[in-house]
Amino acid sequence: MPTITTADGTEIFYKDWGSKTAQPVVFHHGWPLSADDWDAQMMFFLGQGYRVIAHDRRGHGRSTQTGDGNEMDTYAADVAELADHLDLKDAIHVGHSTGGGEVAHYVARAKPGRVAKAVLIGAVPPIMLQTPANPGGLPMDVFDGFRSALLANRAQFFRDVPEGPFFGFNRPDAKVSQGLIDNWWRQGMMGGAKAHYDCIKAFSETDFTDDLKAIDVPVLIMHGEDDQIVPIADSAHLAIKLVKHGTLKTYAGFPHGMASTHPEVINADLLSFFKA
Repeated sequence: MPTITTADGTEIFYKDWGSKTAQPVVFHHGWPLSADDWDAQMMFFLGQGYRVIAHDRRGHGRSTQTGDGNEMDTYAADVAELADHLDLKDAIHVGHSTGGGEVAHYVARAKPGRVAKAVLIGAVPPIMLQTPANPGGLPMDVFDGFRSALLANRAQFFRDVPEGPFFGFNRPDAKVSQGLIDNWWRQGMMGGAKAHYDCIKAFSETDFTDDLKAIDVPVLIMHGEDDQIVPIADSAHLAIKLVKHGTLKTYAGFPHGMASTHPEVINADLLSFFKA
């Protein structure tokens, strides 16, 4: 399997498909998934002539199940090492959920010439947790509930999330895909429990406000209006006010996992942004 070994000895698995002379698109997955969550996008954009890349975040998927380093500074450093290893220039970075936080944290710090554009899909920035500065955020009890459920029965928790709010399958008349549910569970159970546990703090408590302000490239923010995991009012609607060159596109009725439930819509809008 293609991997890089980071400065602290962690092996990061990645996929790298397409011509090495084509513009690279780097996909950053959400918690607790893997690069496989981007299959519908990877195949589509490969067919459009792009070089498509996706990695398994440390502790997730096929990467090392690390006991430490499961926080945003290290996640972004891992991406920087991957970008250096592959010598990516003018890359477009696309992040979903936790991966959107990783994109913001990396792009704000990227070397000149590495990044051309960024996309945040159902992403956690600017900050999920309710704080005095973010009164509309989710209370700590929500994330403590995630931690308790993971410790009590991770395998069952990783059934409950995709069967319910992640894909909106708990909504009346939802068209349920057992395949999406099973694939979510498969990806989640490939990763390490310690990394997944630590990552809850990373995605919920990291404040990306300064990252969003520092990004100088065009940013597309895409968010489902029925996102039950990362509510739109306290994420996308705030994030768009912080970026210098941002465009916000929202989707009526779409869930958190809309890139999987509605790939034909999301892929078309991504392509338009890439080509703009």
